[in-house]
Order: sequence, then structure tokens, then C-alpha cells
Amino acid sequence: MKVERYDIVVIGAGPAGLRAAQVAVEEGARVALIDDNPRAGGQIWRQGPGVVPPEPLAQWLANTAPRANLTSMHGTKVIAALGGRRLLLESGDAPASIEYAQLILATGARERLLPFEGWTLPGVTGAGGLQALLKGGMPVDGERVVIAGSGPLLLAAASTARRRGADVRAVVEQAASHRVMRFGASLAATPGKLAQALSLLREIGWTRYRTGAVVVKAHGTKRVEAVTLREGARERCIDAERVACGYGLVPNVTLAEALGCALDSQGAIRVDDAQRTSVDGVLAAGECTGVGGMELARIEGALAAYAALGIDDARVARDRRVRAHWRRFAARVAAAFELGEAACAQPSADTTLCRCEDVSIGAVAAHTNWRDAKLHTRCGMGPCQGRVCGAAAATLFGWDVSAPRPPFSPARIETLIAAGDIDASNTHFDRRRAPL
Repeated sequence: MKVERYDIVVIGAGPAGLRAAQVAVEEGARVALIDDNPRAGGQIWRQGPGVVPPEPLAQWLANTAPRANLTSMHGTKVIAALGGRRLLLESGDAPASIEYAQLILATGARERLLPFEGWTLPGVTGAGGLQALLKGGMPVDGERVVIAGSGPLLLAAASTARRRGADVRAVVEQAASHRVMRFGASLAATPGKLAQALSLLREIGWTRYRTGAVVVKAHGTKRVEAVTLREGARERCIDAERVACGYGLVPNVTLAEALGCALDSQGAIRVDDAQRTSVDGVLAAGECTGVGGMELARIEGALAAYAALGIDDARVARDRRVRAHWRRFAARVAAAFELGEAACAQPSADTTLCRCEDVSIGAVAAHTNWRDAKLHTRCGMGPCQGRVCGAAAATLFGWDVSAPRPPFSPARIETLIAAGDIDASNTHFDRRRAPL
């Protein structure tokens, strides 16, 4: 199998990855940008029918994407780390291998979904999942929608739904009102964010934003028809054709762990002041190093590229000051929207935890750790490889669920066969675990 070699390989085409690639390309490096989505932008700048790219993405598409020293690989998955600074990829039907001098991980984060009774009904998604579907062109005109969970993403999803014609009945935030109010007051330090929050609240309606409440049940037969909210000891049922519920974000660190990168106490990739990980030649930027928003991700992407290129000049000093500002903002967000007891409460024992393998909360709770639960119930062994139920188990049971093994995504048998010329002792690649 032919191996393509690059000075810098960037994994992830969201704000962090795009900025890292831009800096590296402008400095003359030969760069490969790899992303599993069909178009650049990541989740926050996801392109789709009728979606106008925001200015940073539009500029990147116009000025950086056409550069001859940039190879963009969209719709491409990283299947395994092969050792020797090589990665096994799958693009469409074809396997490929790529080698890097420096690797920048900008793998972002995924939504934390916590199970509740009825969450497997059609019409129930994550909050970020709803936003992605809307940007992809899913019609919701006239549908009654309830958006719940935690964090600023709820308001953004509600705004997108409303602009697409949905009737947003309620935005339900699990954090207590005093924490949300204190966070709102702190936005004076970031006037742009304050203006954005006020605009979103006015758009969806102040009275529809509820705090200190959680979704406990989705009702329906063939699809969701209503949802029950719990606020303290009180419960309230709201008619809805669609429920979007997401409890913040979890850093995507599968590839980083497979490469041997150390994680911090929050489960994000640990980096130094230059965005270097604990592994030589591997850097990280954006939400995989800690959830902090688009502005922080872009600054970290630039700093990672500077470090990969060996640049240490006035630009680096400036961007480190800006990074410190946005890290303080990220810390305020984390403190304000930390999950409370109601959000982390276990639902009934017969509620499904692992949707891939149809495993209930009760079946998993009978075990003392994630490994035992997987061995006895197959929880986390399906196509998503525990990305959904693993995060839920970590939240509900306090378990350590980090144990990445390749292949990192469902792969074609041809791709797995293509890895056969790699020394198994160096790759730790086990074809028998391929989630076909």
C-alpha cells in the first residue's frame, strides 16, 4: 500500500483544524487535512442546503482550500494508528496510509447523551444532533419542539429550529437559575457573547427558557408525542413532535489515547503551553483539549501550527494572551453548567443504555466497572464503539471507560486487509474486533 508523506497532518476540519491548516499552509508546509464529514467546517460550521458559510469558513474556502500544498481529505476516517508516525485511513471504498512529521489533533467533541425513559423513540435526538439535521436540510416547519439538557448549545439549537419554522415550546436547562444568572452577569467580560445571548433569548422568548429542570420521559407510540419535565418535585407534560436533549460535550480523544497521549483530570488531551501533547510530534487543539468554544479553538489551532513549524515570534505571544482570555471564559461556562444531581440521576432499570446492543441500565448496573459490563452484556461493543453509552456510563456510574482499540470506526474488510503488511507488534491492530 502506497504511503503518502506530509510535513503536517491535521485531523479534524472544524475551527481549530482549519486554522491550524491555514497557518501551516501559509508557511509553506505540505499539509494534509483529514475529516470524516463531506465538507469542511466541523459541527459548528456544518455546511448544508441554504446554509451560508460564516466569514472565517468562507475566507478559508476561498483562500486556503485552493492552495497547492494542501491536500483536503473529506469523508475520510482514521481507522488505526499504525506506528512509525503512520495512520490507516478509509476514504469511500478505498484504504490509504499516511505518514506525518508532525500531527495536529483537532478532533473536537461529541454530544453527551444521557438516557431517559422513551429516549429511543423516533423524534428524540441530541440538541447538537438536531442542529446538524436542520443544517442538513431536515424539515421541521410547524413542528412543536422541546430542547433540553445543558449549556449554551441549547439556545443555538433553539434559534436554528425557530428560523427553520419550528414551534419551540421550551428550552429546558438543568442548571439552577442562580448559576445561570451569575454566568449571565459574567458575560460583561465578553460583550460579544453577552449580545449574542440576549439576542437568542429574545428570539426564542424569555418565558420559554426554563432553568433547574430536566427531561424524565418522552411519550409516544410510533414516535414522540409529548415530553415530561421535572423541576424539583413538580412534573409538567408538554406536547411535542420532537425532543432534542444534550448534556454538554465530551472531548473526542480516541485517536489521542491510541497514540499514547496523556489525558487531564477532565478526560481531555493534556497539552503544554505550545499545544504539544505528551507524545513527541503530536499536538492538539480545540475541543479535544477541553470544551471552550469556537474562538478558543481557533487560537489553539494557530498555536499548534506555530509549534509544529518551530515558530516562536510575536504572533505566538499575542495568541497566547488571547488564548488565556478565552480559557477564562471557558472556565466560567464549565462552572455555570456543571451537571447537577437531577441530570445525573439514573433512570428506571429497564431504560435502554446501549442502543447498538439493546442493553438496559439495569443490566449494566449489575456490574462494577465498564470492562465487566462490556464482557457480560456487550454494552459499548456495537457500531458506535461506546461513544454514546460509554459517555453515559461515565456520567451515571462514575466509571473509567477509556480503552480505545482499533479499528476506531466501522471499516470495510478491504481496509483491514490492507493493514496486513504492518507488524502487529507495532500496531496493536486486531482485525477480529472490526465492528462490521
